Order: sequence, then structure tokens, then C-alpha cells
Amino acid sequence: MAVYGGIQAHEVERWLNALTNAAYDRRCPLSGVHGGTARARTARQDLLYLAHGFRGGERSREAVADGLSRWCQRYLTEAEWYVLVGGGRKTAPASPVETARKEPDQALEILMQHRVG
Repeated sequence: MAVYGGIQAHEVERWLNALTNAAYDRRCPLSGVHGGTARARTARQDLLYLAHGFRGGERSREAVADGLSRWCQRYLTEAEWYVLVGGGRKTAPASPVETARKEPDQALEILMQHRVG
């Protein structure tokens, strides 16, 4: 599993908005969340639970930031994380299959519309 940077407490509202919009955007890779429809529903439900706790005043900013960091580690690929934080696309070493396939990854291009950073 990739290691992602933590989400700061003062960024919680922006992250909640960006992740919720991305999770419900059918063009976005988060709509499938790397495991099928049931996993995508669980991811969206977990995200909405965090948002409800924050906006309802039931959970502190710090607790929600920690929960969002764990959510990202669980449901996002490393490439999606880097797109959302505005760092562009971090690419892993290219495999022979990837080098043969030169077409751009449109899912990550669409995800850039939801980036936080």
C-alpha cells in the first residue's frame, strides 16, 4: 500500500468537497474504487459519514482529517492521490505492458478537475 501525506485540519472542508464530488462523478476513477460496485458504495458511505460528522459538529476537524487520510489510503491509488493533491501524476516505473500502451489515462485527467491542491 502506498503511503500518502496527511490531510491537515484546516483543509478538511476542501477535501470533503473534492472527494465527494470525485466519488460521485461517473467519469472519475473513484466511481469504481478499484474493486467493484459494492466497494464503491462502501467508500461513498464512509465518506458521507465523515462529512456528516464534521458538518453536524459531532466530530472535530482533527478527527475528520485523520479519518479522511485513512479513507484516502484505503480507497485511492497512489496516482489518484498525487492528482488530487495537485502534484501531477506520479508514475511508477514503467512495465513493458505500460510502455507498449502509450495512450493517456483519461480517468486521471478527469480526476484533475477535482483536485484539492
